[in-house]
Amino acid sequence: MNHQNEKWDVQLRKGSLELVILAALKSRKLYGLELLKLLHNFETMQITEGTLYPLLDRLKRDGQITANWIQEGENRPRKYYRLTEQGDQKLSALEARWRQSVSDIEYLLDHPGPKPVNPQGD
Repeated sequence: MNHQNEKWDVQLRKGSLELVILAALKSRKLYGLELLKLLHNFETMQITEGTLYPLLDRLKRDGQITANWIQEGENRPRKYYRLTEQGDQKLSALEARWRQSVSDIEYLLDHPGPKPVNPQGD
């Protein structure tokens, strides 16, 4: 990947990371390292622990996720994160904005040129 793509990925990640975390926790609970590994499956979402854990702490303070320590057998306890009702509502709102943004960008990419743009067709 070239330097220009890396800069783009960093900016894209900054703007969408909250959405990505909330989406990853929809209908399931994950512990931190599990969440980090999940994100590393996606080329543009590879973040560090130093980025993930402060964001999880903020989302918890904001009431969008909960965190509970769970002991599993002989392993040390793990802190599992899951969405709250408020987090689910925030995810729905962010998802709607994301989809609108993608639609707007796709329209502009598909309709280049000097003519004025009116995506609503007025």
